[in-house]
Amino acid sequence: MPKNSETDIDEGLYSRQLYVLGHEAMKHLQTSSVLVSGLQGLGVEIAKNIILGGVKAVTLHDQDTAQWADLSSQFYLREEDIGKNRAEVSQPRLAELNSYVRVSTCTGPLVEDFLSDFQVVVLTNTSLEYQLQVGEVCHSRGIKLVVADTRGLFGQLFCDFGEEMILIDSNGEQPLSAMVSMVTKDSPGVVTCLDEARHGFESGDFVSFTEVQGMSELNDIHPIEIKVLGPYTFSICDTSSFSDYIRGGIVHQIKVSKKISFKSLLASLAEPDFVITDFAKCSRPAQLHIGFQALHQFCAQYSRPPRPHNEEDAAKLVTLAQIVNAQALPAVQQDNLDEDLIRKLAYVAAGNLAPINAFIGGLAAQEVMKACSGKFMPIRQWLYFDALECLPENRVTFMEDKSLPRQNRYDGQVAVFGSDLQEKLGKQKYFLVGAGAIGCELLKNFAMIGLGCGEDGEITITDMDTIEKSNLNRQFLFRPWDVTKLKSDTAAAAVRQINPNIRVISHQNRVGPDTEHIYDDDFFQNLDGVANALDNVDARLYMDRRCVYYRKPLLESGTLGTKGNMQVVIPFLTESYSSSQDPPEKSIPICTLKNFPNAIEHTLQWARDEFEGLFKQPAENVNQYLIDPKFVERTLRLAGTQPLEVLEAVHRSLVLQRPQIWADCVTWAYRHWHNQYSDNIQQLLHSFPPSQLTSSGALFWSGPKRCPHPLIFDVNNPLHLDYVMAAANLFAQTYGLAGSQDRGAVTSLLLSLPVPKFTPKSGIKIHVSDQELQSASSSVDDNHLEELKATIPSPDKLPGFKMYPIDFEKDDDSNFHMDFIVAASNLRAENYDISPADRHKSKLIAGKIIPAIATTTAAIVGLVCLELYKVVQGHQQLESYKNSFINLALPFFSFSEPLAPPHHQYYNHEWTLWDRFDVQGLQSNGEEMTLKQFLDYFKTEHKLEITMVSQGLSMLYSFFMPSAKLKERLDRPMTEIVSHVSKRKLGRHVRTLVLELCCNNESGEDIEVPYVRYIIR
Repeated sequence: MPKNSETDIDEGLYSRQLYVLGHEAMKHLQTSSVLVSGLQGLGVEIAKNIILGGVKAVTLHDQDTAQWADLSSQFYLREEDIGKNRAEVSQPRLAELNSYVRVSTCTGPLVEDFLSDFQVVVLTNTSLEYQLQVGEVCHSRGIKLVVADTRGLFGQLFCDFGEEMILIDSNGEQPLSAMVSMVTKDSPGVVTCLDEARHGFESGDFVSFTEVQGMSELNDIHPIEIKVLGPYTFSICDTSSFSDYIRGGIVHQIKVSKKISFKSLLASLAEPDFVITDFAKCSRPAQLHIGFQALHQFCAQYSRPPRPHNEEDAAKLVTLAQIVNAQALPAVQQDNLDEDLIRKLAYVAAGNLAPINAFIGGLAAQEVMKACSGKFMPIRQWLYFDALECLPENRVTFMEDKSLPRQNRYDGQVAVFGSDLQEKLGKQKYFLVGAGAIGCELLKNFAMIGLGCGEDGEITITDMDTIEKSNLNRQFLFRPWDVTKLKSDTAAAAVRQINPNIRVISHQNRVGPDTEHIYDDDFFQNLDGVANALDNVDARLYMDRRCVYYRKPLLESGTLGTKGNMQVVIPFLTESYSSSQDPPEKSIPICTLKNFPNAIEHTLQWARDEFEGLFKQPAENVNQYLIDPKFVERTLRLAGTQPLEVLEAVHRSLVLQRPQIWADCVTWAYRHWHNQYSDNIQQLLHSFPPSQLTSSGALFWSGPKRCPHPLIFDVNNPLHLDYVMAAANLFAQTYGLAGSQDRGAVTSLLLSLPVPKFTPKSGIKIHVSDQELQSASSSVDDNHLEELKATIPSPDKLPGFKMYPIDFEKDDDSNFHMDFIVAASNLRAENYDISPADRHKSKLIAGKIIPAIATTTAAIVGLVCLELYKVVQGHQQLESYKNSFINLALPFFSFSEPLAPPHHQYYNHEWTLWDRFDVQGLQSNGEEMTLKQFLDYFKTEHKLEITMVSQGLSMLYSFFMPSAKLKERLDRPMTEIVSHVSKRKLGRHVRTLVLELCCNNESGEDIEVPYVRYIIR
């Protein structure tokens, strides 16, 4: 239910979006009222995104009734709504998206005073004359204006946010910080940062300083503008009169707000500024600026758009464009008007495509949010987009009658592509992997374009997850009453409401080797393509391998906040998703986590490790010990000090620390607090006193090493009590004991407990670096291991006993998980004088949350579905396809031709990742090929001497195999060897095996060859 205060933010609902926008911007959104005029496909897309985003109120304005052509992209209109007012029909369906947003309608003409009620006005698919009238009112009254228009494969966007818009944050990136190693006394002073990592600043950034010793004037100075000199250096203000720099210091990037101004629509029409969407089409925006004005004139003159693919109307539009161009100011006038482009605009202008509306609608909604919040750089001021590559590659003369309206829901799409493609789309069989934010948007677009909506068509969607409250902010097919239901089933049911003809089957399977009996050869061979809507790289790589093996097109996409990317993978034409990978995430060194943290990220990772090491791993180990007779034997075979660590943990859990009642859990938490935040710190300072020097004479505690101090437990400190409450409840849970939330009772108990005594020990070895840690010998005292084994009670002495491991769950605020993480991390931060993090930031970092917002998802999925048009038509030219990367915050757009797959060669045979050897394992006599026959086949047929054969992780043959083993294998059938080596029977669904080869050519040189598809059934 809506909260009482307008500025209260429902973090459970908006959590992923809050990590994109921040609380301040979100509060601005919640006090903003927006008017969306025009409820066709583009208008409903924009309204959907800003309602999900959480503005205060949205008014839907439309004076017209629903037509057949609207159903091509207006996903909240049904066939029975034809003839009804679009705004009134859409209102209840849009209002369901977010109970915090007041959604109302207006079906009369817009008057000046009415517009004054809004912070932002959005005009979609309106005449230029009307745009200019409203634009003048908005500019004069300080109302922000967004104009959006889509015409077939073309889109247009314009923004006017007034003459004095305050921009709070231009890019939305987290402020950077770096450690200082030197500051010169100079004009200007030069700052050098520690060479652990590049500082990442840019000239023009503003910074402030803390913890500088010596030149302390820097700590009190206002944000200073910098000039970058190199990856580790930058100059600041005049420091010649400051004190001498001694050591230390942290430099922080400061976001400084600035004013930006916009021209009115009338002024900007004559002297436009363009945001380039595709650098391969740099000249297009100016051409389309003329083209769209001519199109408005055409519509005004003939009271209709140009007829689809009609040469007569195309010629008229070209003539109008020439007149507009001749009358334009020099800034706009084109020396050579691209008449072919204007003709194509005429051919498709009557069209109405869901993917174009999704893309432009996602961008326009993000501009609305920028207008409301001042967060992110707005589009200044015109953006034009086209996707003409979607048209047939070999120019065909469309039969005009194939593009004419048929009074059905696909009329808007048929106007662009003709009826033949519509029929083809209906017959497609697609596999959609994932029903989250991208999955919901893909399903909606599939339904609108008619994918899998014909008699022979089908969409299979799979997702194992259930719906959570935080999903509702961007997974728009779900409603509050769907929480805890299965995503795939709910999404499938919702999309049938959008288009009853869609044939969708929902599964709840994880894709991977375990489900290959479901998604088997028959399943994949029947598919026309796959669309990924996944949230992890491993599943993406797996699906990519499957698509390469079955030679199926793959549409791959992902988002991260305002950033999004999509990649199209076409058999034999492009490289695959696996062909290039991002570098691995930089991990935090173990010694930094253990003893030398210097950033809140370090203490949060330490707290997550604590959670696993206290509440999950020990319980799992104990349960294994209780049910697996060979647990101890297997543990003793582990490397290094692991046997000792595991058995000590089991001993602690079953003997030393096993609680009987709730009070024991509180006592344990109290002692553990002292162990971590007092005793261990005292021991560290005993080994490395604050004044300790290194062998080179420098202070040990300097640079990235922050000198810690022990904490003293204070029951009246809320953070100390938070820790004990969370740790005690979680500890109790692992033993199946009842916990308590009575802070008063716990306080009384804590006051009765003595402070544990601790005396630092000498001779304790503390590793200063990971290299030192790795080179340290890890000898284990066998006698101690034997003692441990003897003192752990045997499983038969613990009948019925088991422990309850806890899996970390960040989104449930009542389970103490985040309470523990926040308290554990911030106490350690206090040890090391690191600024603490609030719960919101802690959840982001510790929970590894991926920030997300509906606008980016909508835009990226629009681009995915434009590629889908090309895939279904069977485009075969690499330059027809577009991989894309966008960042709506900047705003930045990059479209690039996919890369061709790398070519390899053996003898005269060229091959790529899409090629393979097909070997029929079952011979004509009904018997299967033996290993010897397999080796001979390659020698005679391909002149290749095989030196190694493997299947998955199993080595089936190698030239260096012991002769006895080789002799035993040579005459066995290949499948028998596979089963023997992998210790697994081949399932009945397995018809082929993938075999990898190492080969020599006739000269004995090692050569690279494709894999083998070995057919056994």
